[in-house]
Amino acid sequence: MANPTTQPRALFCSFRFGGTDGVSVETKKWEWALRSLGFTTQRIAGEFLDGLRPDDTWLPFLAIDPVAGSRPEPDSLAAAIAGVDLVVVENLCSLPLNLIAAHTVAEVLTQHDGRVVFHHHDLPWERPQFSQLTEFPTRRGNSTHIVINQQAQVELRARGINAYLLRNAFDLDPEPGNRDSTRQQFGFGVDDLVILQPTRAIPRKEVGRGIALADSIAEYWPDRVVRFWISGDTEDGFDEEFAQLVSRANVAVTQGAANRAEDAYAAADLVVLPSSWEGFGNPLIEATVAGRPVVVAHYPVLDELTALGLTFLDINDLDAVVTELQNPNPATAQANLVHISQHFNLANLPNRIAEIFTEVGWGQW
Repeated sequence: MANPTTQPRALFCSFRFGGTDGVSVETKKWEWALRSLGFTTQRIAGEFLDGLRPDDTWLPFLAIDPVAGSRPEPDSLAAAIAGVDLVVVENLCSLPLNLIAAHTVAEVLTQHDGRVVFHHHDLPWERPQFSQLTEFPTRRGNSTHIVINQQAQVELRARGINAYLLRNAFDLDPEPGNRDSTRQQFGFGVDDLVILQPTRAIPRKEVGRGIALADSIAEYWPDRVVRFWISGDTEDGFDEEFAQLVSRANVAVTQGAANRAEDAYAAADLVVLPSSWEGFGNPLIEATVAGRPVVVAHYPVLDELTALGLTFLDINDLDAVVTELQNPNPATAQANLVHISQHFNLANLPNRIAEIFTEVGWGQW
């Protein structure tokens, strides 16, 4: 796809990179995919939670919560993207969590004559506080819009934007996690029943429902030590409510990230995703690949995953959850893996991106 004599340059732009949030996780996969297609990659953001790489550009004003004294730097942003062959905007001009940053990036891109991919993970009308904004997602020529779920594709089409559907992709053969050392790290006993919610503690992740599930399982098994573990940080002003949820819980609540996501899944006995809204729901696939049973609450995009053949435990069906813990059903897990391999295999991501580029006329770089 790329010219063999010169490597095209791709620059990823977002609020932050290197975290455990879905945007950061999927950006790493896209970087790998574009490198597989012959690109070199760089990053520009307001935060780098995995540390600065030599070719990163740090512009503090782009962060979701900029440090005090940060001011927009449109000239620095324009200089950073000048001459690159492709700019991939990861959610920054999709869900304007930092409105000044989103407007600045959108304005700079109107002056940029190169190719741009807007990779939409979330959209403004999905959040009440942003639903009145009509200028996002950003519209410009020589751009391609890519979404991670069909609902977003339909909603963008209704607003006059043609978007390509490219669902998140997953490594189907990851390096196994270390169960014993991770459980020791967090103080879990060998026989403890550990229920993992692998999300941040924010309102739409419905942590209270996850804790309630753990409490119910503990009531069912009074002779077992049941632990609830949430791996992500507390954000979006959820601190006080989260503290209250923890204080009212009947089970012990642990918060903190394992060294690797695979370690967290290995250390857990059950994974719960109680969210009311997810742009995709990566933990459902990751936990299934890791061989862990998954309990989920209904959110709109879940219907797309079940339509592809995936099945999960319902958070409202405690009997089914307990039965799975007592007598795991390998047939269900195996069927899920077949569907995941068909629809979400990371190995297919480079070709899927290349097909979209070719369709929009970007076959040569």
